[in-house]
Amino acid sequence: MTTATVPNTRFGIWPVATAGVVLALAILFAALGRHAGIGTVQLPAAEAATFIDLRFEDREGSIRVLSASDGHLLLAVPPGEGGFMRGVMRGLARDRKMRGIGPEQPFRLERRVNGMLILHDTTTGRDIALGSFGPTNLEAFSQLLQNKEGSR
Repeated sequence: MTTATVPNTRFGIWPVATAGVVLALAILFAALGRHAGIGTVQLPAAEAATFIDLRFEDREGSIRVLSASDGHLLLAVPPGEGGFMRGVMRGLARDRKMRGIGPEQPFRLERRVNGMLILHDTTTGRDIALGSFGPTNLEAFSQLLQNKEGSR
């Protein structure tokens, strides 16, 4: 039986050190560029064409959506329905609770001039692009703005 021999290939210290320095510089420059915004493209956010400020209340399993300006009931979501709206609001409420913020401040639902529907938390600055979750889920919030636009 014959055994194949593998040639003994060793790199010198300089090629390995050079590769390490190049790798470290690439990571450093990528982090610096990301932090300083160098080499990134950022589009300015579109302005709001229309908006409504909302408050959400959890009442015995149902969700009540109120106009923040006058307390008018806009929508009542019965228990077991509105799973997407429940999930979104639960996440935003959890974020506020972790920051020690209560439910007093409203959320702003905006339809931007480019057609996007955004739910904006006025206290944390967090935005959720509702169109990212599909047309059925978008409709859950879109009807709130349609009600406002229809009442003008």
